[in-house]
Amino acid sequence: MTALPLATVPAPAPARSLTRQLLHDSGYVLLGLPLALASFVVLVAGIALSAGLAVTTLGLPVLAGTLYAARGLADIERLRLPAVLRQPRVRPEYRTPEPGAGLWRRIFVPMRDAQSWLDLAHGLVKLIVALVTFVVTVVWWAVAVAGSLYWAYDWAIPRGPDDQDLSQLLGMGDGATPRIVLNTTLGLFCLMTLPIMMRGCALLQAGFARSLLTGVAEMRNRITTLEEQKRAAVSAEASALRRLERDIHDGPQQRLVRLAMDLSRARQQLAADPDAARRTLDEAVAQTRETLDELRALSRGIAPPILVDRGLPSALAALAARALVPTELVIDPALGTPAGRLDPAVENTAYFVVAEALTNVAKHSRAASSRVEVARRVGRLEILVRDDGLGGAHLAKGHGLAGIADRVRATGGTLDVRSPAGGPTEIRAELPR
Repeated sequence: MTALPLATVPAPAPARSLTRQLLHDSGYVLLGLPLALASFVVLVAGIALSAGLAVTTLGLPVLAGTLYAARGLADIERLRLPAVLRQPRVRPEYRTPEPGAGLWRRIFVPMRDAQSWLDLAHGLVKLIVALVTFVVTVVWWAVAVAGSLYWAYDWAIPRGPDDQDLSQLLGMGDGATPRIVLNTTLGLFCLMTLPIMMRGCALLQAGFARSLLTGVAEMRNRITTLEEQKRAAVSAEASALRRLERDIHDGPQQRLVRLAMDLSRARQQLAADPDAARRTLDEAVAQTRETLDELRALSRGIAPPILVDRGLPSALAALAARALVPTELVIDPALGTPAGRLDPAVENTAYFVVAEALTNVAKHSRAASSRVEVARRVGRLEILVRDDGLGGAHLAKGHGLAGIADRVRATGGTLDVRSPAGGPTEIRAELPR
């Protein structure tokens, strides 16, 4: 039985509150100045000492120690970045000494690492950015708090007969009322724009740190990910072609060879034994129908027309209906609307994941039932195939699940298989959309 109940998609996690983000950003900027000052003092002292000892062999070990100190200070900054940038922490892979390397080779290791010099540059230049953002933060907070509460303490501020207020200089008039109105207006303006300014200062400081401390690592990780996706796509395509070749050889090709032999035999029997020729032609017609059925089945595995014409829900419903194990299908109804259609590559991959998973359930799981869940999430499509079989599924090469993993990786997604001995088995795929 195949059911299509309405799947409920949970709402995305609530965004961080404005007050909490304001405190995070302000704390990040305010703490940045003492850290920047400490980094500047330590690194300048290390560079000066290594330069002073450059005429001796002690200059190089001191420089190496300075680079290691810059690395430690950079790691502290990397720990602070996720709270502002809302991204996972990224740490570069530094060069490491080769096994059995001598003392001097170990000393030269950080000097041959480009990221070590970027850490050093960040520790030296960060003071400028931190000082500017610190001053802006302190001034904006001070004006916001003092200005918005100015009406409460204006009477307590001593003034001489010759003192002039900003309200007088701006031509707003003399007296307490223009002064309170002006200062309170400035305070409320700074108070209302405080989250924006603090966010801007925090992003300026964090963006500078990210460009030097994690930019190269993120680029390398991205290149590595793209290379893995390319290899996975090539592997998946090669596996699909091999399977298609095997299926054609074992199915339609053999039937076509037999069809040709039947037609030759019928031509020879036509004059001598018309009844035998007629029976042979009937067999040939049956072979033709079976060959067409097999070709249609193969075409569904390559590019099912129902997927192109009617979308993923209809295609998955057809898969569940043809499954040898009773399958329940729970799918997000939004995927069936024209506005909910996904990228063709994502739909093809999702269809392949479900098709291959149900094939594995039928062949190996000995399950009595299975369940397929497909739901849209923020930025991704989640697919879950669960069965009540014996378990023991894994992603080793040569198994059907390895083809699923290659397809999923080729699109930048992830695949997780949980299949303890005795079951149940859960295959969870996440595809970007």
